[in-house]
Amino acid sequence: MKTSEIVYLGELRTEAVHIRSGNTIITDAPVDNHGKGEAFSPTDLVATALGSCMVSIMGILANAHQLDVVGAKVSVMKHMGSDPRRIIGIDVDIYMPDKNYTHKDKKMFEHAALTCPVAKSIHPDIKQSVNFHW
Repeated sequence: MKTSEIVYLGELRTEAVHIRSGNTIITDAPVDNHGKGEAFSPTDLVATALGSCMVSIMGILANAHQLDVVGAKVSVMKHMGSDPRRIIGIDVDIYMPDKNYTHKDKKMFEHAALTCPVAKSIHPDIKQSVNFHW
């Protein structure tokens, strides 16, 4: 089964439909690349996917160990380079809820986040800087 279908709407905007759920995402080119910047850019989605994947994998681990990560927040900052225009770095700050995690729990969550599928799929030339806030 396909993952998604994307339609170009004009004016550097696309609409992507997730096939299984029917949910949609609109993208716009960023203002620094001829767009309106009224929605996530494709590179914003790459950076956002990293943070989302990290906290989702931590959630899977939490469920398996009867722990709770509800309320965890992730802040993502994307850094762009030029010539060629591309993502050169992604900063991720993960703010964990105050749940009295043990040292072992924290190390387990950190390892899970750093080895999530998106983190392992991003080219090694893209610097991933990840900070956990306990």
